[in-house]
Amino acid sequence: MDSVNATSREAQESRARILESGVLESSIASATQGVLGFQQSDGHWVFELEADCTIPAEYVLLRHYLAEPVDTVLEAKIGNYLRRVQGAHGGWPLVHDGEFDMSASVKSYFALKMIGDSVDAPHMVRAREAIHARGGAINSNVFTRFLLAMFGVMTWRAVPVLPIEIVLLPFWSPFHLNKISYWARTTMVPLMVLAALKPLAKNPKGVGIDELFLQDPRSIGMTAKAPHQSRAWFVLFRALDGILRVIEPMFPKSLRQRAIDAALAFIEERLNGEDGMGAIYPPMANIVMMYDALGKDENYPPRAVTRRGIDKLLVFNGDEAYCQPCVSPVWDTTLTAHALLEAGGDTAVPAAKQGLDWLIPKQELEVKGDWAVKRPDVRPGGWAFQYNNAYYPDLDDTAVVVMSMDRMRREHGATGYDAAIDRGREWIEGMQSDDGGWAAFDVNNLEYYLNNIPFSDHGALLDPPTEDVTARCISMLAQLGETETTSKHVADGVAYLRKTQHPEGSWYGRWGMNFIYGTWSVLCALNMAGVRHDDPMIRKAADWLASIQNKDGGWGEDAVSYRLDYKGWEAAPSTASQTAWALLALMAAGEVDHPAVARGVEYLIATQNKKGLWDEQRYTATGFPRVFYLRYHGYPKFFPLWALARYRNLRNTNSRVVGVGM
Repeated sequence: MDSVNATSREAQESRARILESGVLESSIASATQGVLGFQQSDGHWVFELEADCTIPAEYVLLRHYLAEPVDTVLEAKIGNYLRRVQGAHGGWPLVHDGEFDMSASVKSYFALKMIGDSVDAPHMVRAREAIHARGGAINSNVFTRFLLAMFGVMTWRAVPVLPIEIVLLPFWSPFHLNKISYWARTTMVPLMVLAALKPLAKNPKGVGIDELFLQDPRSIGMTAKAPHQSRAWFVLFRALDGILRVIEPMFPKSLRQRAIDAALAFIEERLNGEDGMGAIYPPMANIVMMYDALGKDENYPPRAVTRRGIDKLLVFNGDEAYCQPCVSPVWDTTLTAHALLEAGGDTAVPAAKQGLDWLIPKQELEVKGDWAVKRPDVRPGGWAFQYNNAYYPDLDDTAVVVMSMDRMRREHGATGYDAAIDRGREWIEGMQSDDGGWAAFDVNNLEYYLNNIPFSDHGALLDPPTEDVTARCISMLAQLGETETTSKHVADGVAYLRKTQHPEGSWYGRWGMNFIYGTWSVLCALNMAGVRHDDPMIRKAADWLASIQNKDGGWGEDAVSYRLDYKGWEAAPSTASQTAWALLALMAAGEVDHPAVARGVEYLIATQNKKGLWDEQRYTATGFPRVFYLRYHGYPKFFPLWALARYRNLRNTNSRVVGVGM
């Protein structure tokens, strides 16, 4: 008991020290100025969005596939980036300081060799030895195999059969484009055209990577079963692949042409100018290669505009350059607005309003995207993640935008947001899946058997409901006044969250890493929905969060927590963004006075840099679990500000209750 009392006294003294010294206020002011410094002239924010080495490596290979003029300056900068992120194990990881990844390593080695690095250079020798030690490049994933097939390193026998005729299948068929996720759909359609045409890269330097294999790469057949795949389903689909491999050449030429025409119609309807189909790199690159294979030169408008869009994804930092997978202006702007509204003040609030005003015309009110196949009677009303992506708005962005606009009008009497909020709310309600959850882009995308097809060795073919997106939608509806008793949407959503809580108290985070992110999202939602703070579900979650705090006062979580053999949260060094999520979660659970919160606040203040922001090398966001991760350069800027300001605001009130959905 004495130790408990001592801890409590220590926490009280710590809180008093932080508040009375003005350190907290100074930290908030400094962070606010730091964030404001990144605002664009038209009011929005857009920060770098960094993935792993595969995208810049693929960019280099794309240029050589097309035989574009060699840009030695650009290639040198990308080469510097690729060499810097090489791991101590000799290969390349998917996250900062992460484990060896075969496909990332093969692509990076190939790109560096294409740039001109000698195979005898020490870093290339280390990479080659690391690849050999793990069985060689035969263990590359399906996407890498498609690339290697187009460069003639492997044959087309090494990749799954993807008949372009799939685009003609009716919706009732076991495989249909609208039964897979938006990112898979937009990537696969041009890839299927490429698979039908089987082009060979121009590759003027004639660079290959046979030395990465322990056997003749042209003798290699199909991939083995992936760990997530069911043996029975996989055997069935592998047999189907074998049958298709035999009969595909017999398909009528007229049918094939009709399928290619249908694929081109699908693509060109969604091209989206320089923002590209789906506004993400993989489909954009596939589309450019597709048009090249179809004999369309570099001046053909759809090819040219898509190719320009790819170059807009490049980021230059001194003597380095890399290619982003996409850009995140809507996400960055609305989250920054939330942080600034929490911070408050004569400069922060007007800046937030300017950002929210920029968002108003970004709402999609006309185009019924692919989501409408399952929800034809729902009116559009969402926001996309990127500048323009009309066919693929997402629920996460939409919910967060609506909450920020609602907060601006409620707290500051701002006008002009009502119509946008109402349409966003209407779309979110219409996009709830039958199990009570919400997905990122689609509805009832639950055809899990499709993750067993040979193409899906990544296990990310679908977009099912997830805890974090569900929580965000509940937060939005609850902030707009709905409760479990007044809204079936909220009631069903809360029921979904109750059944998805893990035994230790956490929730899975699909789009952020991982259980810290998911638990933060859910606790904010439950608080806003009116679930009592003494509810066992909330108590268990808060206790779990406090229990995993690092000794330095921060929180961290490793990407390994996404492992298939579930073991829960995996420890990692503290990061500013994950610490902020944990703090926001605990405060949403009513724990502003918890000693862990004071320690977390002290951690953030102690690690703030001279620019008022935070340095963060680790990846804390997720593209596809176990396959693709993201480093949002904005996260260590606005999330810590948000948490510190929330702490100050709650400490200055008597209620200690968070009154907004995030």
